[in-house]
Amino acid sequence: MMENLHKPQSLILENRANLSLTGVEDVIGFNDETVSLSTSAGDLVVKGSKLHINKLSLDTGEVEIDGTVSLIHYTENKSEKGFIGRLFS
Repeated sequence: MMENLHKPQSLILENRANLSLTGVEDVIGFNDETVSLSTSAGDLVVKGSKLHINKLSLDTGEVEIDGTVSLIHYTENKSEKGFIGRLFS
């Protein structure tokens, strides 16, 4: 039995200004300095300045973010919390 049935996940950052992601399952939260996403490879935090989500399609798992990216960080495991738990963590 296959245990890791993850959708493919890719991340492309161009000139620290345009970030394209696939494998996105949910948007946990966002503002102009932080975008938090749940992906097939784990939770992902993008930090920077003047961040803006240009494209969001959870049906296809695609997200495009513009702005100045200063940090991209994956957590070890996907979040097991519900929506309310993620808001207050």
